[in-house]
Amino acid sequence: MTRVNTADLAFGLFLMAVAAVALYLIADLPMGSTSRMGPGYVPRALAVMIALIGAFIAGRALVAAGEAFPDIAWRPILLVGAAVGLFGLLLPRLGLAATAFIVVLIAGSASKDMRWKELVMIAVLLSAFAVLLFVKALGLPMPIWPVS
Repeated sequence: MTRVNTADLAFGLFLMAVAAVALYLIADLPMGSTSRMGPGYVPRALAVMIALIGAFIAGRALVAAGEAFPDIAWRPILLVGAAVGLFGLLLPRLGLAATAFIVVLIAGSASKDMRWKELVMIAVLLSAFAVLLFVKALGLPMPIWPVS
């Protein structure tokens, strides 16, 4: 007897859930017609395609032999998620240079084989690159250093 491929089943169900949320959120947008598309036409078509792909993956998971669902690596999920959230919180207060440095340190520490010396060097380089790209080259109005 074949086991259910739980990883594919979970991913297929996830895609169908994302499509359902998208369809709910765009329910008020007018669809229009093929010749005169409304603002809801393309998002609805994409949501339906995502739902169909999810249904296909979930259906295939029920007939294919599978492996046990892998253990979830919580450390990378939590640290990278925290880094993203901290970027939004720290940028207005600390400026781009310090925020980018801190965020790279936090996200980089998600790896088990991380080396602090290399991570600090990468954080300095990425912080400088972010300032040069976003503030200097693109002229985005964001503080580079902490606002007093």
